[in-house]
Amino acid sequence: MSKLELLQTLNGHKGIVWNVSWHPLGNIFASCGEDKTIKLWSKEGQDWTIKTVLVDGHQRTIREVAWSPCGNFLASASFDATTAIWDKKSGQFECNATLEGHENEVKSVAWSPSGQLLATCGRDKSVWVWEVTGDDEYECEAVLNAHNQDVKKVVWHPTMDLLASASYDNSVKLYKEDKVDSDWSCVATLQSHESTVWSLAFDKTGERLATCSDDKTVKIWKEYKVDNQEGVIVTERESTWKCVCTLSGYHTRCIYDISWCHQTGLIATACGDDIIRIFREAEDSDPNAPTFELICTKLEAHPQDVNCVTWNPSGNKELISSSDNGEIKIWKFEE
Repeated sequence: MSKLELLQTLNGHKGIVWNVSWHPLGNIFASCGEDKTIKLWSKEGQDWTIKTVLVDGHQRTIREVAWSPCGNFLASASFDATTAIWDKKSGQFECNATLEGHENEVKSVAWSPSGQLLATCGRDKSVWVWEVTGDDEYECEAVLNAHNQDVKKVVWHPTMDLLASASYDNSVKLYKEDKVDSDWSCVATLQSHESTVWSLAFDKTGERLATCSDDKTVKIWKEYKVDNQEGVIVTERESTWKCVCTLSGYHTRCIYDISWCHQTGLIATACGDDIIRIFREAEDSDPNAPTFELICTKLEAHPQDVNCVTWNPSGNKELISSSDNGEIKIWKFEE
């Protein structure tokens, strides 16, 4: 029977730990939360320990942290309406840029696969796209107002500049830049959830998207290219996304986060019922009507809500989770 083995429990934060983010190499991770600090962790022997504490970047709760693809920059999104960019060009991590523009809480931040774009979203219902224009210089490329409620999460496609956002308005939006006029616009709206969409994750190919919701379901969406009469795809925009699978009956409360491992294909969920669940696609699964099996249930993973789950990008089946009680846990998935 598959299981999650607890490797270590970390208590470095005071109050809620909202988010953890792996460095692209999987040898460091960052954590953030209610105490307005960012902690950088790495291994000393077999144990994870705090190596650096980043302070004074934000005045309020830090909701999310994200490493750039090159691993040299860390972005942090805060309830103080700003996004901070940290780097260690000076030899130690410092905040060398602050992005301002959101009216209030910034809920999520994500780097594009090239590292040249950054997306943020927030309670003000907007999604912002920023371009890296030089050393410590960031320019707003677009302010996208496609949602009519609080935007919870932004995630980029793994290989191209396609952006997805999840919202309190029960929908997911997809955005692209028009190559002709360089304007960003919403190119698809994914509607099937019956309540807030909290988080989302692309698979390795970027052709499928997993979303999780307050409605206690996980949905798998698949992209279908639309051909014209000659059978030639006209533009990148000529595609439609369809919900091809709904995982229901597994979760008993709101699902706050989802992580789709690009090396193993395993999906992990973080739920308000204090449980971490792991799903695997069935071997004989039909791509147009896939089936996913629940292969692991970790009861009482945390004593209070599981806020975040994220697979180690190295594919070593390590998983980090964080909780309202200030704990971070390192797990190892074993078949």
